[in-house]
Amino acid sequence: MSDFYFETNDFIPKQYKKDPVTIRMGLEKIEKIDRMAAEFNISRNELINQYVDYALKHMPAVFEK
Repeated sequence: MSDFYFETNDFIPKQYKKDPVTIRMGLEKIEKIDRMAAEFNISRNELINQYVDYALKHMPAVFEK
């Protein structure tokens, strides 16, 4: 069972391909993401990409143009 809890059950990590992009973030955040990715047996990149997709899908419509 995962040690991580999500507020909603509609986020399901999975594998898929995307174009490469570089981002910078703090070490603590990277370590937490790495632990979560390992828990789901997917790469850091796959998890971050899916988090971004999820966040964009669930943003209020006020941000859409």
